[in-house]
Amino acid sequence: MNAKEYLDILHTAERLKDTPRHCTTSSGRTESVAEHSWRVSLMAMLLRHEFPEADISKVVGMCLIHDLGECFTGDIPTFVKTDSDRAAEDSLLGEWVASLPSELAADLSALYAEMNAQETLEARLYKALDKLEALIQHNESPLSTWSENEFELNRTYAFDAAAFSEWLTELRREILVETMEKIAAES
Repeated sequence: MNAKEYLDILHTAERLKDTPRHCTTSSGRTESVAEHSWRVSLMAMLLRHEFPEADISKVVGMCLIHDLGECFTGDIPTFVKTDSDRAAEDSLLGEWVASLPSELAADLSALYAEMNAQETLEARLYKALDKLEALIQHNESPLSTWSENEFELNRTYAFDAAAFSEWLTELRREILVETMEKIAAES
């Protein structure tokens, strides 16, 4: 990859800094997709000792790239995203990845395939962290910014994604405790 190709990739990825997510920060400011991806990546890095059998560098990579498709489509909250939305995002992302220098395109394609298959510890860990980060962020955001369905989602979402790990299941339970305390305190 030459320097121009490298810069072009970074310029595309920069769009995520300006791509708003459905959630807000603790101050009520709309969060960007880049901020979400950063914290999911941090979550993975911090779990190096909790999951010594996992290739945490690979998990961090998955976390960093998992929402790159939103450079092209914007963020659509999971509870309203349709199969058509997913197909459009996957298609646009696939076209972009295929346009990258061949060695990088091969690396990213392999990571995306592993992430989509959800068969490896690394892929399952990334997916669980992605979902759990959204719940944590909702707990940090003002209750006034929650949509009606998020009260139920924060109680039920992502238990299935965490179920493969006792540690992640315990984290999900702690997030639920925070949810219930937040609702009780702010209602």
